[in-house]
Parts: sequence; structure tokens; C-alpha cells
Amino acid sequence: MSLREHLEDSGNWLFRWRSFLPFCLFLIYFTAIPHIHRPLGSERLQNAWEVFCFVISFTGLLLRCLVGGQAAPGTSGRNTRSQVADSLNTTGIYSTVRHPLYLGNFLMWLGIALFCFVPWFALVFSLCFWLYYERIMFAEEEFLRRKFGETFTAWASRTPAFIPRLSNWRPAAFPFSLKIALRREYTGLFGIGVGFASMDQFEHLLATHRISLEMHWIAICIFSLFIYITLRMLKKKTKILDVSHR
Repeated sequence: MSLREHLEDSGNWLFRWRSFLPFCLFLIYFTAIPHIHRPLGSERLQNAWEVFCFVISFTGLLLRCLVGGQAAPGTSGRNTRSQVADSLNTTGIYSTVRHPLYLGNFLMWLGIALFCFVPWFALVFSLCFWLYYERIMFAEEEFLRRKFGETFTAWASRTPAFIPRLSNWRPAAFPFSLKIALRREYTGLFGIGVGFASMDQFEHLLATHRISLEMHWIAICIFSLFIYITLRMLKKKTKILDVSHR
């Protein structure tokens, strides 16, 4: 097997299990727990840092919602068993970056990684994310190259893989649909809510050796759980979130 084939095979395998990367993040986090400290000097600065981290994560979720809400049918899905692309997205956010969904993932989990204020933990997470997703992106692009040929090559030559080039912007071919965005991305909000609440609780448990619940994080966690259950039921039991021809 050539190296190119090996990279594609491993990328396809990682593609199938890519939803489990957040669990790897939490495993790494346990090694960082003894190093957690609060060096920011005041409660106001600490609260500002927590808000900053949350904004980073929420920006990633909003990016994923934008991508999902504008994507062409049969693309940018949550399929795991194999690569699927009925067409090639080259407009909207895809005109500025080739892998906007993975950029959204990175921002979502980077905010949580920064939350504990252990610099090496954020660096290790970023490295693991890159190593993990680089092969997935390689496998996806090999699939698209074979299916769309010169159209893919021309688009890839002018569009960065991961850091957006905003000067390339072209209006999306499909209008944004909030229903589609909610149908696709409700799990992301739940992940953010649980992630921040869990990180906060672990830190308090380490510092005080007892459970100490901060109500704003608990409220966010409960709200995200409510949204998750509601949207999942609407998706599975009704057609409220369906959009014709999308």
C-alpha cells in the first residue's frame, strides 16, 4: 500500500470516529487538573476570561450553523460510515475556506480547552486536533478530487484549507435556513453546555474537595439539555424542521 493510500485509509477510519475526539479532550484534561490555577488576580478578570472562552466556543457553533444552513442538499452532513457529496460546495463560507465545519469544531473545543487556563493543555489539544483532522481532511479531499476532478482542483487551488481568506467571498448558492441549521447542530450546543459545566465543576472539586455548583454554568447546561431534547424530538417525531428540496 502506498503512503497516499495509507493516509486516505487512516483518514477514512478517523472520519468514522471523529465524533469521539471530545472524549479524548476530557481524558487529556484529567492530566491537566493538578496544574489548574487561577492567576488572573481578581474575580472580575476571571469572569471575563470565562466569557471570552465561551464566546470562542459559541463562535465555532455559529460557524457550523452558518455552514449547515447554507449547504447544498447531500453535503456537509453528519454521515460517519462513508464520504458523501452529491455536489461540491464552492460558495458562501466554502468560498473562503475548504473545511469550515472542522474550523467550527476547533473553535468549539478550543474555548473549552482554554477555560482551565493551563497553556500546555491548549497547545496539546491544538496539536492533537491537527493530527487527528489532517488525515480526515486528506481523505475527504481525495474523495472529492476523484468525484469532481478539475472543478475540485480549481476550487482547492484558490481556497485555503483551514484559515479563511475573506477576500474570496462569494454569496451562497442556497439561502440560509434556520430550520436546517437547528436540525443539524443541536448536539453542538449541548456539547458546549456540558463541557463548560463539567470543566468548572472539576476545577471546584480540585480546589475545595467538594461539589460547588456555579449557577450560571448549571443554567447554561440545563438550557442546552432542554434545547437538545426539544430539537431532537422535533427532528425524530415531526416534520417541523424539514425544508422541501433541502
